[in-house]
Amino acid sequence: MSSVNDGDGRPDPTTSHAAALPYLTQYEREGVWVVAVHGAFDFDSAPLLAAALQDAATTHKRVVVDAAGVTFADSTVLNVLLHFHHGHHLRLARPARQLLRVLELTGADQVLDIRATVDDAVTP
Repeated sequence: MSSVNDGDGRPDPTTSHAAALPYLTQYEREGVWVVAVHGAFDFDSAPLLAAALQDAATTHKRVVVDAAGVTFADSTVLNVLLHFHHGHHLRLARPARQLLRVLELTGADQVLDIRATVDDAVTP
């Protein structure tokens, strides 16, 4: 059982069990759709990210993934990012240390457009 913040549907990050549960927040910024990723993403939760990216691409030419809130990401998430990148304009902003390590080890950091901040990522 997990706690939820004030009825908004997101896990309460103050509880240890809920802290790893994945969720997304999404918003538009300067004409770019931003998908902020929070929690642990793996084989079971990567489809949540994939669906959000595909939905974003139907209405926005550019999509930014704000990955500062990622607590865990496996190769499934990497696959989602790379697959989406090949057909769309994707930028990855503020990848968490663990995700950045996966990107570096696989060489994906040389393929994906990684930016230090969301501000940098939304600029043309």
